[in-house]
Amino acid sequence: MTRRPRHMLRATALLASAALTLAPLSAQTARNISPSDKATGAKANPELIAEFGGAVTGPQATYVAGIGKNIAIQSGLSNARDDFTVTLLNSPVNNAFAIPGGYVYTTRQLVALMNNEAELAGVLGHEVGHVAARHSKLRQKAATRNSILGVLGQVLGSVVGGGFGNVIAQGSQFGAQALTASFSRAQETQADNLGIQYMRGAGYDPRALSTVLQSLANQTALDARLMGTSGNRVPEWASTHPDPASRVRAALVRAGPAATGIVNRDAFLSRIDGIMYGDDPKQGVVEGNRFTHPEFRLTFQAPNGFYVMNGTRAVSIGGGSGKAEFSSAAYNGNLETYIRSVFAGLGSTNQAQIPISQIERTTVNGIPAAYGVARVASGGSQVDVVVFAYEFSNGQAYHFTTLSPAGQSGTFDPMFRSLRRISASEAAAIKPRRIAIVTVRSSDTVRSLASRMAYSDYQVERFLVLNGLTANAAVSPGQKVKLVIY
Repeated sequence: MTRRPRHMLRATALLASAALTLAPLSAQTARNISPSDKATGAKANPELIAEFGGAVTGPQATYVAGIGKNIAIQSGLSNARDDFTVTLLNSPVNNAFAIPGGYVYTTRQLVALMNNEAELAGVLGHEVGHVAARHSKLRQKAATRNSILGVLGQVLGSVVGGGFGNVIAQGSQFGAQALTASFSRAQETQADNLGIQYMRGAGYDPRALSTVLQSLANQTALDARLMGTSGNRVPEWASTHPDPASRVRAALVRAGPAATGIVNRDAFLSRIDGIMYGDDPKQGVVEGNRFTHPEFRLTFQAPNGFYVMNGTRAVSIGGGSGKAEFSSAAYNGNLETYIRSVFAGLGSTNQAQIPISQIERTTVNGIPAAYGVARVASGGSQVDVVVFAYEFSNGQAYHFTTLSPAGQSGTFDPMFRSLRRISASEAAAIKPRRIAIVTVRSSDTVRSLASRMAYSDYQVERFLVLNGLTANAAVSPGQKVKLVIY
């Protein structure tokens, strides 16, 4: 979470659909990058980069951009590599997407999940395929017809089903969000097929698209386990693909099981050695159900049984009995005004403002605080919305917004009371995790290597998914593998 609140994009372009059937390539693909598409992309590009934590710079970003440009020219949109802008994003979300104008993106987290250069080419080729097929234009029209729920509705609405969406602001901006909303199954299939076509043209093994899709499916399943599985929300980027297995098979069929081409595993691994993995401490870190932000000098703990998911400008908290978000907003020195402005931001412009009970003042761990509660009707039932705000001495305010069934808002009381300042030494102790490429020795096993992972839980499972290995896999001396270390 960075300093200013914003809506988290749901840009699940790469793995955005469920079971797919193999569709024929469409002839309706763009022949060039039009001036209007260039203008659209240039306008949205800065917002998207900011939404996903900023751009990574340095040799790793240069390497990713080079592979992306090489694969993009296979699309025929342009023969000039400089007509494409490929950005490595500083985000802990497994994600990749592209927008009109030759703008292609992938997150460092997704690159870290890959195991060879061909997989990188496949992911970027898939996204270029969306651009060539002009899927964003079709999607933007659909988004304009069907307004996008605000982030609170997306994160919290599952508590009481879809009804709460009527209470949440529904006038979210369309610009970049519309360009990166979910694609249809047919569009995803077409982008897979185009990506495979581009991979062949560039000399890569087209089977790699299938293997990276499998890694994404495995990571999604592991994320669900880490978050508590049944009843809890899976990561936002995974919410639209509950069964990607048939898509993996379809990509392999399209590539051909006997296909050949460049893979460049060891070269790729050497290039991503040291890349940041997971949360960037500058945006706050999640450990279990605790969130700590060393720059803001604060920490809080979610209730037992709840997961915590860090976004670029907001932290989501979820469980079976409620949902919440931790964020910040403009502060003029008056907590009551601050809370009322947060509530005002939740109401639809077409509806009356959410009624707020009396705002109460309190103190939490020496921090001045205040809170307001509103009860609203949703789908025939009642839900409680709480805004609990804190005033820090640096003139900044932070707040939780929680949603729970009527009478159960007390579920979040321990979380409200847990927020506290951290010392300079506590802040300095927060270190980023990074990918380390190691060579397997004769004495190494999957379990011994996994024990070196910088996690206290699911070490073997994390190691296997990270390296694209199956549960019964073994490692061989001389083999290069990825570890996550501090």
